Amino acid sequence: MTSVNFISNEKLWSIRSGELQYILKVADDGSLVNLHFGGRVEPVESISLGGHFPFEPSLHLLREEYSTFGGLRFMEPCLKVELPGGVRDCVLKYESFKIEDNNVLSITLKDISYELFADLHYRAYPAYNIITKWAEIRNAGPQPVILEEALSGAVSLPRGGLWRLTFLSGHWAGETRIVQEVLKAGKKVLESRRGTTSHQLNPVAFFDAGDAGEEEGEVWGCLLGWSGNWKCVSEYVGHDQLRVAMGVNDFDFSWHLESGESFKTPKMILAYSASGFGGLSRSLHRFERGVVLPRNNATKPRPVIYNTWETLYFNVNEENLKQLADIAAEIGVEVFVVDDGWFKGRNDDRAGLGDWVPDPHKFPRGLGPVIEHVKSRGMIFGIWVEPEMVNPNSDLYRRHPDWVYHFPGRPRSEMRNQLILNLSRSDVREYVFNWLDRLLAENDIGFVKWDMNRSFSEPGWPDAPRGREREIWVRHVQAVYEILDEIRRRHPNVIFEGCSGGGGRVDLGAMERFDQFWTSDNTDALDRLYIQEGYTMAYCPKTMGAWVTGVPNFLTNRTLSLEFRFHSAMMGALGISVNLLELSSIEKEEAKMHIEFYKKIRHIVLDGDLYRLKSPRSGGLAAFQYVTPDKTESLIFVFTLQQGFGRREPLLRVRGLDPSLIYEVDSSGQSFSGLYLMNYGIDHGIRGDYKSKVIYLKARR
Repeated sequence: MTSVNFISNEKLWSIRSGELQYILKVADDGSLVNLHFGGRVEPVESISLGGHFPFEPSLHLLREEYSTFGGLRFMEPCLKVELPGGVRDCVLKYESFKIEDNNVLSITLKDISYELFADLHYRAYPAYNIITKWAEIRNAGPQPVILEEALSGAVSLPRGGLWRLTFLSGHWAGETRIVQEVLKAGKKVLESRRGTTSHQLNPVAFFDAGDAGEEEGEVWGCLLGWSGNWKCVSEYVGHDQLRVAMGVNDFDFSWHLESGESFKTPKMILAYSASGFGGLSRSLHRFERGVVLPRNNATKPRPVIYNTWETLYFNVNEENLKQLADIAAEIGVEVFVVDDGWFKGRNDDRAGLGDWVPDPHKFPRGLGPVIEHVKSRGMIFGIWVEPEMVNPNSDLYRRHPDWVYHFPGRPRSEMRNQLILNLSRSDVREYVFNWLDRLLAENDIGFVKWDMNRSFSEPGWPDAPRGREREIWVRHVQAVYEILDEIRRRHPNVIFEGCSGGGGRVDLGAMERFDQFWTSDNTDALDRLYIQEGYTMAYCPKTMGAWVTGVPNFLTNRTLSLEFRFHSAMMGALGISVNLLELSSIEKEEAKMHIEFYKKIRHIVLDGDLYRLKSPRSGGLAAFQYVTPDKTESLIFVFTLQQGFGRREPLLRVRGLDPSLIYEVDSSGQSFSGLYLMNYGIDHGIRGDYKSKVIYLKARR
């Protein structure tokens, strides 16, 4: 099916991607204009900008597809550039286009006086109601130019009244909390200046007219696939026109573009749903599973992981790891991960980062005996690394103090007693790649947890080629991507988990390289209901590492039942970090039972459709439902919070079932039609605070 159509007499392009349609047109003055972003419309020839406002710049400037700093343009520019001779005015006009494979459109714009080109690329994914767009800025002139801002693109939402913005905010150990605001005059800027995606804000923005719910109403989505500094600007540019621009943050940024060079922006992902926030989330989840995730592991079930951190912290050695591995295997763990503390000099967080060889005191025979023991118990061996970091107290730093980001003569601020290696340097990139490649080549390691535990400071590159000092914000991320891409190519069977002090590097750019994420350092099962709810607004449960840890929780001091903790963690990729040495025999049997159950139903969670039936933000109950694509199986996770005397929650009306099928409840013999369950509901039967239950529905054959 053709997704991209060109109507020559109108100089108009229509991109159809399922229920989403995006329409572009060349205006009379040669500018490229966005006519429509939203639900499908026909006939497209009838669409126009509409309206005329005297004494104002032409209305099409408010809907320019890739606006610049130049001429009568006063909104956030997608492109700001210094041209030869100190010229800072840039005006792009339509030059040419091409369509490839019926679903990829490229439109080339050119400055009116200089050989500077902007190639705007669009790709439709009709199965997911998704369009991706990105730009490539090319300098075809004889002299260099300086990019001061080069965003991925902008979109114009339908003109009308006020818009509501939904986004994900938070902090360390409290990521991806859902926030909603009504946008008014001026700019609303979401951004990161920390060098990573950040815990504080995530590059996700959803828009509705204030009337959309979980399963009803129109919602527009804009996401960015980028793991460094980013920004999203929502701006009323005049006459009730909301414009949203997104891309690499221009703060402290510039890019030196020599003759013949180009700069490619990250992808901006556009989504649309007429079925509320839930419909938009499910489209994104399918897109991520079907397109974004690394292909070698995308269709595989996520294994049950045991991680040593909250049991041993830095106190790992051959003996205690073997002891833990025996218990982990006994309860059904599939991957045994040794976290921080295994390498030379690493007895706390003040030393060792950069010296990536097994500590001879803890592992006098190397990692081999532990790996072989883990394998003998039927598990895969995994390991923690933090490749981008170095402790000042390390052999690496003593040899190469110039290898970190710094400004000469200025302090080198430490976080967690560590500094950041300058991956903009080729020698540093080579060192990082080589030790990681060697570690995986010399040891039978099937799982890597890649961590990144601090934000950038003193972002200096004293040895940078002249004019390229401020490119580090982009070059560092590109280096991380390149290292991961090549490591994955050489070691295709290794599963990679992304972590950045928890959820500080979760985005669609990172998701192309990591199979799953350490969602948050906060493993409290109740707090995780809120964190995981926000996470699934944009990201699929298959990538959401969710953990069962000890009580009282080390952060919240809260004690919840083992059942509640397991049920909370079963809603993603299940991980165990509870201290197995402290579990009673009864608790071990319970853990084993939960893990066995998870293995039977994880296909529903990891590859099914998610319906957020009841938000924990709404009161005394939280409920989340997963449904297989063929609608024959479903899981309902129910959690009671604080209910209060006399309060009785209504029946749970489920979603996504086949109304004509009959579903058996929990193999009990009790059966109901899908129509009954969706329109009338089911009694979850839980009484009391902080209780949980999983209801399993299976259609009769």
